[in-house]
Amino acid sequence: MRGVVWLRRDLRLQDQPALTAACAECDEVLLLFVFDEPLLRSRQFGSSCVTFMVSCLVELADTLAERGLSLQWRRGDQLEEVLRFVKTVKAEVVYWNRDYEPAAIQRDQQVQQALMTRGVAVHTFKDHVVFEAEEIRGATGNPLQRYSAYRARWWAKWQAASPPLLPSPLRQRYRRAGTVSPRVVLPTVEELGYQTVPLWIKPGEKEARRRLRWFLNGPIHRYVEGRNLPAIDGTSKLSPQFRFGTLSARTAVHAALGTLATDGVVSRRDVLTWIDELIWREFFQQVLSAFPQVASSPFRIKNGLPQPRRAGAKWNRLYTAWCEGRTGYPLVDAGMRQLNETGWMHNRVRMVVASFLIKDLRIDWQSGERYFMQQLVDGDLAANNGNWQWASATGTDSMPGYRVFNPLLQSRKFDPEGAYIRQYARELAAVPADRIHAPHLMTQDEQALAGCRIGRDYPAPIVDHQQARDEYLALGRHLVTR
Repeated sequence: MRGVVWLRRDLRLQDQPALTAACAECDEVLLLFVFDEPLLRSRQFGSSCVTFMVSCLVELADTLAERGLSLQWRRGDQLEEVLRFVKTVKAEVVYWNRDYEPAAIQRDQQVQQALMTRGVAVHTFKDHVVFEAEEIRGATGNPLQRYSAYRARWWAKWQAASPPLLPSPLRQRYRRAGTVSPRVVLPTVEELGYQTVPLWIKPGEKEARRRLRWFLNGPIHRYVEGRNLPAIDGTSKLSPQFRFGTLSARTAVHAALGTLATDGVVSRRDVLTWIDELIWREFFQQVLSAFPQVASSPFRIKNGLPQPRRAGAKWNRLYTAWCEGRTGYPLVDAGMRQLNETGWMHNRVRMVVASFLIKDLRIDWQSGERYFMQQLVDGDLAANNGNWQWASATGTDSMPGYRVFNPLLQSRKFDPEGAYIRQYARELAAVPADRIHAPHLMTQDEQALAGCRIGRDYPAPIVDHQQARDEYLALGRHLVTR
């Protein structure tokens, strides 16, 4: 029997359910990836994301070639291309791992119906998450809307039946001495309509597994503190790998819990805190699949939240300054420049820049959400939407509306020496540590000594934070102030 594995967000061989099933059930297995032309044209994602995806595919294609297999690819409408490929190769069954974004669910239903109408069997599998939305429900059977309740049931489910890991099905079956498939020529990033950009981390399954080992051998045991310090390499930075499935969430959780059983200094609190971040990721996936309307609108409308600033010249000026990292608040600017340069931003800083856009500048959160998706190498609809709705106090389990991050205090607390700021706001490189968080307070002599003239080399603050905070809270008729 000839089967096709339709790859999407699962660009790996290890712990790959669809591929494992296909290899167990079929005499011949073909692997297909379709470059979604309508999605590419939509510009929903940026060059960082596309560069990372193509690089992951290149590594996967090379790995498959070493095993005597070739990665097949097509470009166009996914429904049309999958049907055309299946017909061309005369496949009898198609396998894929499920996706939970609203558009992907609709697409997969259409593909499945069309294939079955043509007499082709379809088998789909859970993969992008440890537990799907239907597996984690409240007592009434409804989707959970609070992370704390979701987390408790997630752990109960794990302890009752933790999912096993699957070895690569290609390791033995297809490896033959001297057998190498011709190298497949994939389209370049430019041919897809984007620009190749330098990546801050090497893409692909091998790098994902190496990075996971590195993280579990050190930084995870200082994670509670280290995750909040943007100047150090204290987080796993595996989000792009999870986004494109070069590493499974199951593998990460099993490996993290495995460190608790090893000798040496092990911090249970730090390890579980990191796993909590993976559970947050699944919580947002559950919210998106159970409440697909969040992709285009607030999860809930809260009375009393201030209305965003109206579009106009001032809106454009403030939004442009935020996007370019020219707000006059060094931590905000460093974060936005890190995003623009690398396609990634430290999570603590993401919270600060989101709060600044929504509450200091009073710009709608959807504008921030869209900009992040266009820049992020780990752009994921569920996580990005969930985090922006959390910051805007419109989400299922969101930050209180009255909480406004103070960028100056956040800067002093989490980047006290200004190392992170200097890395990305380079015109502040010579500003002393006691002025780095508020360079506009430097005297003229201090500015000259630091080689940084405020208003010329680095902007003065575009808003006064205290005044902006007071105005935001005053506009919120029912917000509790404290």
